[in-house]
Amino acid sequence: MSANPYPLGLRLAGRRVVVVGGGAVATRRVPALLDAGADVLLVAPELTPALRAHADAGRLHWARRRFAVDDLDGAWLVQVAVNDPVEPAVSAAAGERRIFCVRADDRAAATAWTPAVTRQGPVTVAVLGGGDPRRAMAVRDAVRDLLAAGAGPLAPPSTTGDGTAGAPGRAPSITARGGRVALVGAGPGDPELITVKGRRLLTEADVVVADRLVPGLLLDELRPEVELVDAAKIPYGPARAQEEINRVLVDRALAGKAVVRLKGGDPYVFGRGGEELLACAAAGVPVTVVSGVTSAIAAPAGAGVPVTHRAVAHEFTVVSGHVPPDSPASMVRWEHLAGLRGTLVIVMGLKNLGAISATLVTHGRPADTPAVVVQEGTTGDQRTVRSTLGGVAVDVAAAGLRPPAVVLIGDVVGVLDT
Repeated sequence: MSANPYPLGLRLAGRRVVVVGGGAVATRRVPALLDAGADVLLVAPELTPALRAHADAGRLHWARRRFAVDDLDGAWLVQVAVNDPVEPAVSAAAGERRIFCVRADDRAAATAWTPAVTRQGPVTVAVLGGGDPRRAMAVRDAVRDLLAAGAGPLAPPSTTGDGTAGAPGRAPSITARGGRVALVGAGPGDPELITVKGRRLLTEADVVVADRLVPGLLLDELRPEVELVDAAKIPYGPARAQEEINRVLVDRALAGKAVVRLKGGDPYVFGRGGEELLACAAAGVPVTVVSGVTSAIAAPAGAGVPVTHRAVAHEFTVVSGHVPPDSPASMVRWEHLAGLRGTLVIVMGLKNLGAISATLVTHGRPADTPAVVVQEGTTGDQRTVRSTLGGVAVDVAAAGLRPPAVVLIGDVVGVLDT
């Protein structure tokens, strides 16, 4: 008879955790380790685009090679996120050093298990299902529904029309209605800013096709059997063609799968959600669109800046800055935007910020117009630089800000300062 596991909440801030593998499993597990403040060493010859973004941002250390025993020196925990012959070596080395080892491929061979987790503000609920991930997920989901509904831990279960117990607010499974696609906006970065409907669809998904900018902690809550397709698009870096993403959505749905296309922000705000909807419609695949909180509004708000304010700004304009103003491919009339008195919000414009600000000044927007740039708004890595239109490009470069970032230009900057 096997002994029951002893549950613990590990305080990993500043402590070394080794993750072996750079694929879909690691993509799901690493965000929770980073959220815990762990000093993550990721050992893998190749990484998914989402993990590469973490490495490029300096959030973790990447050893671009296969596992070596010395990788465990100084480690407190190791997670094996691969399925190849290196696994026994990792487990053996961890055992010799008395380091707990999580095995994504073999729970029986592991010395530690990762529980099914739900987070509601400061409350984290972790469920172990006696080695059965499905049982753990089911209990976790029931607890999450109670917390989301504001119910107490001793609240009686809700009942269906025939008096039988039922999960509160749970709609029939997507799979039960046949294959379909849901385009879900995940919000600007804070995992709690996804809509209730979007989160419910994630719990029902068979396949999740996720962008780089989606909150990683949402992926950590997926059922273990869910297929995670990393469709990350790193700016000016590796990208999977939109046509390939469309093909994955259609193929999985036609196979009877419940597919969630999880996108940062809102699916229709520079998110190519319309292209994906049209591709699904052409193939006869039903689509549900779930709006998300866009970073164009949420990032400035997270920095204490409203996009409008009474007697200050009566309008705001959101524009993409991924194409330089002087490019023949630009569809933006920057000279007209320079004449507006309201707030101008620029997304994907960090690379071209110098040219954009100079063009706006040339066409009449005062150089002393207040400006703010917010990097990774609403997340723990949020950084903010306040400046003016004339100096913002230089100030951002000096501060070392990087994408994703939102630029806001207008008199609303500082209006809420006290």
